[in-house]
Amino acid sequence: MTDIRYLAPKTLDEAVGAFAAAQGAARILAGGTDLLVQMRAGVIRPGLIVDIKKISEMTSIEETAGGGFRIGAAVSGAALGEHPRFGRVWPGVLEAVNLIGSTQVQGRASPGGNLCNGSPAGDSVPAMIAAGAVVTVQGPAGRREMPVEAVPAGPGRTNLKPGEIVVSFTLPPRPAGSSDAYLRMIPRTEMDIAVVGVGVSLTMAGGKVTAARVGLGAVAPTVLLVGDAARALIGSTLNEASVEAAAAACRAACKPIDDKRGTIVYRTKVAGVLLKRTVAIAADRAKGG
Repeated sequence: MTDIRYLAPKTLDEAVGAFAAAQGAARILAGGTDLLVQMRAGVIRPGLIVDIKKISEMTSIEETAGGGFRIGAAVSGAALGEHPRFGRVWPGVLEAVNLIGSTQVQGRASPGGNLCNGSPAGDSVPAMIAAGAVVTVQGPAGRREMPVEAVPAGPGRTNLKPGEIVVSFTLPPRPAGSSDAYLRMIPRTEMDIAVVGVGVSLTMAGGKVTAARVGLGAVAPTVLLVGDAARALIGSTLNEASVEAAAAACRAACKPIDDKRGTIVYRTKVAGVLLKRTVAIAADRAKGG
């Protein structure tokens, strides 16, 4: 039996150094809600676990200039939900993060772990993509930034380079008349994996959409940024034709699989239905804000 070492560094440089030195034999412990389950099932057996929960940069929530936010990759869903302003500015992102597991799991689960787990059905990822979130990653070669939609590479895989760790998410400031929403369809009422998940962010002025982004999950090997859906909404008053065009773009983007939770036909249809519902919620919030 191979021994498993545990390290809880206090600095990011120490964490990156240990993670890179392990040459693929290490795993990051952001919350552990995926990692520990996979270890218990025997799916993985790392030689080193690097716990990043004791690094302040990874567990802090900061408001940036102009009203944006920087969220550490290891911030828990519970901590994000308790922030006095975040949920008012990004209600859709908070909705998505707060769907990761039960109330108990929320005390540990993090958006960084949800992204790096590489699941096409990760709830926080479509909402982060819709928000235009950018991740900061750090590795042996230094720091770099990449949009959230560029991180997933396929089920269980990411486009991070060897030794790189996701440090934080940066969400931009919100113009007046902006808001977002996230909806998912699951077979059960609670704690299930999304059959389809849709995140929508809108900015409205004078009754028209001036900016939009749409994230679509659980219908392809990776979570998708659906540019055609956003383009169908921009410039419109969200009349029936424009919303249907956006729904059609979501259906066209789908590349799902048949499994016990849903067929290809079903998932494709639900993607369009959820797009319409999510747009309506985001628009109502944007008008109210």
